Amino acid sequence: MLLDLFSTNPDWLQTVIRITLGIVFFAHGAQKLLGWFGGAGLKQTMRTMHDSLGLPTPLALLAIAAEFFGGLGLIVGLMSRIAAVGIGVIMLVAIYMVHGRNGLFLNWLGERKGDGYEYHLLAIALAAEIVVRGSGAASLDRLVYSVIGA
Repeated sequence: MLLDLFSTNPDWLQTVIRITLGIVFFAHGAQKLLGWFGGAGLKQTMRTMHDSLGLPTPLALLAIAAEFFGGLGLIVGLMSRIAAVGIGVIMLVAIYMVHGRNGLFLNWLGERKGDGYEYHLLAIALAAEIVVRGSGAASLDRLVYSVIGA
């Protein structure tokens, strides 16, 4: 059962999907956790998530950690299925709590208040692919599986 978490299809396209999703979520997590890339940092992000969205502090912290550490895990391909589930859940919650009311499309031209959920659907689809097929050819999951599973 535990070994199944590390099994993966040796597909290079899977590797590209995983790393791309990982970079995006690592960057978003770094904005929230560390204040990198123009982000607000942990204290302000926690305040915003609690005050504006009503998220309890432990759940807000869990969401930030899932983005940052999940993104990092996806980049290197370690525990990718778990990281992808976390990211998928975050995106579903974001649609439910914030973006669902704004329709499908992002607000590219700033003509209305808020962005839609098209980005979130794409992230969910990529995360689902990783959950089903694994980390791909170049991943620590593949290495672990080859050592433990052999």
